[in-house]
Amino acid sequence: MSDSVCVEDSLNLSENAVKVLEKRYLKRDKDGICTETPADMFRRVADTIASADLKFGKSPAEVKNLSDRFYKAITNRYFMPNSPTLMNAGRELGQLAACFVLPVEDSLESIFETVKNTALIHKSGGGTGFSFSRLRPKNSVVRSTMGVSSGPVSFMEVFNAATEAVKQGGTRRGANMGILRVDHPDILDFINCKSDNNKLNNFNISVAITDKFMEAYLAGTDYDLVNPQNNQVTGRLSAREVFDLIVDGAWRNGEPGIVFIDKMNADNPTPLVGAIESTNPCGEVPLLAYEACNLGSINLGLMMKETSSGMEVDWDLLEETTRTAMRFLDNVIAVNNYPLPQISEMVQNNRKIGLGVMGWADMLMKSGLSYNSQEGTELAGQVMEFIDYVSKTESIELAKERGSFNNFKGSIYDSENYLYNKYKGKSAGKISDDKWAQVDSDIKKYGLRNATTTCIAPTGTISMIASASGGVEPLFGLVFSRLIMDGTEMLEVNPIFKDYMVSHGLYSEELMSQIAKEGTIAHVDGISDEVKQIFATAHDVSPYWHVKMQAAFQLHTDNAVSKTVNFVETATRDDIKEAYILAYKNNLKGITVYRNNSRQFQPMNLDDKKKEGIPEIKPVEENSEPEVEDKIENYNPTGEVKTVTCPECGTKIEMAEGCFICLNCGYSGCS
Repeated sequence: MSDSVCVEDSLNLSENAVKVLEKRYLKRDKDGICTETPADMFRRVADTIASADLKFGKSPAEVKNLSDRFYKAITNRYFMPNSPTLMNAGRELGQLAACFVLPVEDSLESIFETVKNTALIHKSGGGTGFSFSRLRPKNSVVRSTMGVSSGPVSFMEVFNAATEAVKQGGTRRGANMGILRVDHPDILDFINCKSDNNKLNNFNISVAITDKFMEAYLAGTDYDLVNPQNNQVTGRLSAREVFDLIVDGAWRNGEPGIVFIDKMNADNPTPLVGAIESTNPCGEVPLLAYEACNLGSINLGLMMKETSSGMEVDWDLLEETTRTAMRFLDNVIAVNNYPLPQISEMVQNNRKIGLGVMGWADMLMKSGLSYNSQEGTELAGQVMEFIDYVSKTESIELAKERGSFNNFKGSIYDSENYLYNKYKGKSAGKISDDKWAQVDSDIKKYGLRNATTTCIAPTGTISMIASASGGVEPLFGLVFSRLIMDGTEMLEVNPIFKDYMVSHGLYSEELMSQIAKEGTIAHVDGISDEVKQIFATAHDVSPYWHVKMQAAFQLHTDNAVSKTVNFVETATRDDIKEAYILAYKNNLKGITVYRNNSRQFQPMNLDDKKKEGIPEIKPVEENSEPEVEDKIENYNPTGEVKTVTCPECGTKIEMAEGCFICLNCGYSGCS
């Protein structure tokens, strides 16, 4: 059988989508020859996930109808599950979750048990998140041996080495998130642990920022460091000095990131089961120990319809797709082959789902709205409010049929008017307070199937399969130049942008070649400011609107929002600091920033000269009262956007959604 079988179907997939599927997803025999087409793969996935309904008493005919429903949603590119589900559903491995959180307790036995479990998860293709906040500080006395502890950072190096040793079959590589609370006595070592870009390369790291710390920062005071062994205060640090160190690390190479741990726990659906201490590697899924990500994304760019007044959101199609996706993801839990029994038990007890979106930039462009605008964030609020509402009502329907998640009693939903109180007076215009009150009433009567329903995750490769823009990010470029096999240059123009330019009489090959040099029209003469606003790319969007857009989605997202605030290379530390403060004030659960070209030894190559060295640290000017919105909204530095190339295909690679993503082959720094 030849490789041509891989593309012999009529799903209208793009050339890039077919390349990604062939390289990473389709079944192959022992000789590496494709044994299924994309249509075969999608049918394999639909049949496998629909088969879960047999466990809930449905007939084979009903299962077949559900499989057809899933197949239609996926092949129409309305909805895509996360990559492990596409890769492994209906195959021997059967591990369908992307990421997990494992506990790290303060004993040598526990630490190395977790190292072992990490290896098993990485072998299955999953990523892992850890909080090292329970580990005693370095130089603490270990009573059993009368030796001294080496501290959290040294044990992170053990996890990093174990990850390096485990290969994941060439389709996914191990990724870890390491988190330490800002009040841990070793916090300074942690903040600096990735200042050398050759260390801990299998980790993303984030500082767990507490509300107390932010209050101390805003007040300009010191804060307590607490030994996790005995909860005793061991010292105090200046909140502003520590914050400056975090900002400096982010400015230098994008790390550490920050998570607002108290905001995450305020939305922890099962506080009686445990507190949230860590997230998955990309930071968008706060999880308890032994929980798993169960993710999928709706393609918003296709949730549109033509009307007499132009393109509008097709709310009926969005509702239908949301309900289909919810059933799909709940079924994933039932058929998943988890790598550890503790994970299987915890996932079954909480049944968390993370339904998110991709194609947001596509929807904005089709609507004629700018990412840099109040109108854009208002539409974001409406769309996510609607998905949140429909996902909760469908979870209620699933609870009627299958029962509530096992830990429902004592959860945040097992209380009076939780959703009504959470959203009262905050309607984005689609769902009224009365509707949320009715949802609360129905939950009280029937229960809820899933402890969480919404999460906005990275969509690097699945958005390529769906020919959609990634997650809730702006586009990274409108026109790309690619070299094909004979050395000829080929321009790839975003189809929405191309249609607009053609219909308005603005399209020419010469203009597209000019745009391809930077990917953006921001500095192109002869194009109106209105068009430049509608088709703004990532580096055209000010950090203010990056943060405000993330906040618009976060309000109606149970988990968190994976997104990168992209800065040009000339951005200052103060620019990054202001983005962090704005994120806190806008109730984000975390934020990832990346200043272009700030990693010296990235796992890919720069196409221009290497940097000569690291600039001297400069002090960050403090605002006595951080009023950052006006300053950050007017952020508009200029600077060349340099190209970083993929180690697999040599094409442009970008930092988005918390990780590096190749725009051509789907290579990702997180998966």
